[in-house]
Amino acid sequence: MAGGQRSRGLNKPCILLIVVAGMERFAFKGVVSNLVTYLTDVVKMSNSTAAKTVNSWCGLTSMLALLVAPLADSYWYRYSTILASSFLYIIGLLALTSTALVGTWIPEDRTSGSSFLFWSLYLISLGLGGYNPSLQAFGADQLETEEDLPCTKDEKNPDSKSLFFQWWYFGICSGSLLGVTVMSYIQDTSGWGIGFAIPTIVMIASIAFFSCGTRFYTYRQDRDVNWKTLETIVQAIKAITSKMMNCGINLPANKSSHVIELELQEKPLCRDTKDLAENHKSGIYLPESIKVVLRLFPIWTMLLMFAVIFQQPATFFTKQGMTMKRNIGRNLLIPPAMLQSAITVSIIVLMPLYDKVLIPFTRLITRKEKGINVMQRMGIGMVLSIIAMVIAALVEKKRLSISSKLESQSETVPLSIFWLLPQYIILGIADIFTVVGMQEFFYGEVPIRMRTMGIALYSSVFGVGSFMSAFLIWLIEIFTSSGGRQGWFSDDMREARLDKYYWLLALSSTFSLLLYMLLCKYYKSRSELDSES
Repeated sequence: MAGGQRSRGLNKPCILLIVVAGMERFAFKGVVSNLVTYLTDVVKMSNSTAAKTVNSWCGLTSMLALLVAPLADSYWYRYSTILASSFLYIIGLLALTSTALVGTWIPEDRTSGSSFLFWSLYLISLGLGGYNPSLQAFGADQLETEEDLPCTKDEKNPDSKSLFFQWWYFGICSGSLLGVTVMSYIQDTSGWGIGFAIPTIVMIASIAFFSCGTRFYTYRQDRDVNWKTLETIVQAIKAITSKMMNCGINLPANKSSHVIELELQEKPLCRDTKDLAENHKSGIYLPESIKVVLRLFPIWTMLLMFAVIFQQPATFFTKQGMTMKRNIGRNLLIPPAMLQSAITVSIIVLMPLYDKVLIPFTRLITRKEKGINVMQRMGIGMVLSIIAMVIAALVEKKRLSISSKLESQSETVPLSIFWLLPQYIILGIADIFTVVGMQEFFYGEVPIRMRTMGIALYSSVFGVGSFMSAFLIWLIEIFTSSGGRQGWFSDDMREARLDKYYWLLALSSTFSLLLYMLLCKYYKSRSELDSES
C-alpha cells in the first residue's frame, strides 16, 4: 500500500477457513435449496405445509446458534466447538441420506420415513447451531492484530474487517452457487439418495481441510473474562429480586391534613444494582452480554422483514418456477431450484464492483474513507429487497393472467422461467449490502470475548425471520381460506395469489425500513460510546 503501510490482505488461515466455509455452504445448500421439492414430491406435503416446514427448520437452525454462542464464548473454545458441532452435522447428513435411500427401496413406509427425516434435519440444525457462528468468529480471529479490526464508522484504516467479511461472503456464495446448481440438477435427474450423499461427502472433506490448519491457527479467545456468564445471570436476577422484595412501603399519616401519603423507603434499586455490577469478587453482577444484546435489539428487530423476504427464493419462488416454461432447447429442462443460483452469481460478479466502483464513488460524495457506513449499507439492501418483492408481485400477476386465459387444465403456463430472474438478481445485490453489512455490524458492535455471540445475533435474524415467515403463512391461510378453498397458498397454482402475498411483504418491509431509518438517527456505535466515556 502507498505510504509504506502494511498490506491488509487476508492471511493463509483466513483463506483456508473461507474455503472450508464455502464447502459447508455447498453441503447445506445442496440440501435446503431443493428441500421443498423433496417434501412435496416425495413426502407428499402440500405447498403451504412444505413451505412452513422449510421455513421453520431454517428458523430453528439459525436460532440454535443464539443458544450455543454464549456457551462457545464462555465455556468452550471456538476450535473445539467447531469440531464437536461438525460431528453432529455429519451424523445428520448421513441420516438424511439413509432416509432418501430407504424411501427409494421401501416407498410405502412413509410414516416412519418422515419421522426419521425430521430427526435427521434436527441433528443438522443442532450441528449448524454451533458450527456457523464459531467458524466465522474463528475466521475473523485469524486477522493479524486487533488493530486490523476497527469498528468505528469513519476509521482511517477500515479495510481488513470489511475485506474479510466480503471475501467470507464471496466464499460461501461460491459454495452456495455450486450447491444449488449442481445438486438440484442431480437430485432431479439422478435421485435423492445420491443427491444427499454428495453434500455429506463434501462436508466430511471440509472438516479434513479444517483440521489440516490446526498448527497455523490463531487462538484469540479470552477465557479469563465472563467465564461464569450463565451463573452470574441467575445470581444477578436473584439479587435484584431480593432487593425489590425488601423495598417496603410505609403509610404515614399526616396529622395536619389526615391525608395518607405513600412513601417508598429510601433504598434505591439503581444504587444496589450498581453495587452488584461492581462486586466482581462475589460473582453477582449483570453480565455485559445482556446490555449488549439490549442495545442491539432495536436494530436487530428492524432487520427481520428482510429475513422474511430472504426465505422466498427457496420456497414460493421455486414453486412459481415449477409452473413456468423451463425448456432450453429440446432436451434440457431447468430445475426450478437452480434459479436460486442467480442470487449467488450476481453476488460473485458484483461483489468486486462494490470496492472498485461504488466505494470510490461514494467517497467523493460523503468525503469519508469508507464511503458509506455499515448502517447505510444495510439500509440500501433493505430498499433493494422491497424493489425485488414489487417485481415478484408484478411477474406473478402476469403469470396468473396468462394462466387464466388457457383452455387446458395444465398448471404449466407458456411463460419463460427467466421472467423470475430480475427478482433473484436484485435480491443478490441486496445481499451484498445487507447481509455483509449485518455480519460486520454484529461482529463489530460486541466486545472481543463475545464475537461468537455477535455472529449468532446476525444468524438469529434469519432464524426469527424464518419463523415469522412460517407464522405469516399460517395466519394468511386462516384469513384467506374459506368454503373449501385454500386461499392465497392453494396447491393449484392457477388459483394461488402469491402476488398479494408479495405485495404484503413489500408494504411490511417499507414500514420496517422507515423505523430503521429513524433508529439509525439516534444509534451510537460501541466506539462512540467508548470515546464518550
